[in-house]
Amino acid sequence: MPQRFPPVALIGAPTDIGAGHRGASMGPEALRVAGLAQALRERGIDVVDRGNLSGPLNPWLPPVDGYRHLTEVTAWNRAVMTAVRAELGAGHLPVLLGGDHSLALGSITAVAGHCRERGRKLVVLWFDAHADFNTSTITPSGNVHGMPVACLCGYGPRELTELGGSSPAITPDRIRQIGIRSVDAGEKRLVRDAGLDIYDMRYIDEIGMRRTMEEALEGIDEDTHLHVSFDVDFLDPEIAPGVGTTIPGGPNYREAQLAMEMIADRRCLGSLDIVELNPAFDVRNRTAVLTVDLVESLFGKSTLMRD
Repeated sequence: MPQRFPPVALIGAPTDIGAGHRGASMGPEALRVAGLAQALRERGIDVVDRGNLSGPLNPWLPPVDGYRHLTEVTAWNRAVMTAVRAELGAGHLPVLLGGDHSLALGSITAVAGHCRERGRKLVVLWFDAHADFNTSTITPSGNVHGMPVACLCGYGPRELTELGGSSPAITPDRIRQIGIRSVDAGEKRLVRDAGLDIYDMRYIDEIGMRRTMEEALEGIDEDTHLHVSFDVDFLDPEIAPGVGTTIPGGPNYREAQLAMEMIADRRCLGSLDIVELNPAFDVRNRTAVLTVDLVESLFGKSTLMRD
């Protein structure tokens, strides 16, 4: 039987505060225009759109002590954390519509706290072209959207590592990264030392997406809260041009669909981020439409009826 989903709550976070390009702030509306809510309703899921959160404007300033817009990034993530935690407490499945990937700090901190309170196991699947494990001392840009995984694991400023009141929000063994193909020079050593579980594109090329996902999903069962953090630049830019940081050599359409379908088969999805969609770089909302298609598969859409 397919997973029976609780009501889905869409939460817009229209900001590019942590990014190096402007435009991800338009991502939530692009997903709405592409029909995300209606697509989920057609799957028999109750959907409520909470509209957009509010936060500080992007001042577009250079880094200070290795971070760009730390005060503003913190404010946005507090708003996200509060909103996601409220939806989880109400028994809903929160879907964060970003916005840049720094916002995952707020959403995953909220999910981690929720799971600790209820004694549930948390696993985060992080779909991305980038490892996002930079710190102020190794970042080439100071953009916080390149740092959320590090901050979640306790590497970073207290404003972000202790967003939920304690640090770390999660340990590296709780997160599995898929599709990685861009890791900054200083980041490589930190990723290795932290023991981060990464399925990079070479690994996917060598063994295929099916075996990769079987390994990434190992140990996930009915007692698991599965959080999917989906950065649209995970996809190859040939099929998904609407992102600010395109990295060639990503998964194709069918590989991405298979990954989403295999997650759906586990019936453990508890929360979702959709981030880094940048309509300023898109072509007639093509990337948003593709993203909605993939989210439908994540929520159980398949070609045939499967047990």
